[in-house]
Amino acid sequence: MDVKPTERQKERYTYQDYVKWDGRWELINGVPYNMAPAPSFVYQSIVGEWYVALRAFFREKGCTVVMAPFDVRLDEQADYEQAKHVVQPDISVICDQSKIGSRGCDGPPDLVVEVLSPSTALKDRNEKYMLYEQFGVKEYWIVDPLHRTVEVYGRGEKGYEKRSVFGEGDVLVSFLFADLTVSLAGIFQNIEGEG
Repeated sequence: MDVKPTERQKERYTYQDYVKWDGRWELINGVPYNMAPAPSFVYQSIVGEWYVALRAFFREKGCTVVMAPFDVRLDEQADYEQAKHVVQPDISVICDQSKIGSRGCDGPPDLVVEVLSPSTALKDRNEKYMLYEQFGVKEYWIVDPLHRTVEVYGRGEKGYEKRSVFGEGDVLVSFLFADLTVSLAGIFQNIEGEG
């Protein structure tokens, strides 16, 4: 699929369109976002470190940890075949196994981790933030490789609240999973340069 910016503003798509396209895409409010080019080495390294750290913790909790590419379909009417939101979070933690099917995850994961890159930072901080908040992702972590920080957002009474910002020398503490702690020095240890 080749979408020109002017076409993106007019046309709205669903999961049924999305599955026919070549390449990696995401849909937010029916608007397609091309996932090319491939992520940088720094970006992939950080995603890999997060996956290893979280998989070890969640294996004993009965939750599944999945790395992108992995479709998360979100829809107001739970009509996932016609979903106008299809995203591929860098890391998804899903504790309700009934949400996982052959086509991905139907409904919100419990925890989402997005690693910023120059091409995705605005989308991760704006469109995806609002989408995850709207659909009830319980905790959302935004990892900034350039500044070596992690922003932790959790569900409050009126939507997301920034719970904390953790730096490279800190131990991240989850608010959703009280016994989940991650040393950020281990996540960022071998990273040089930008995301």
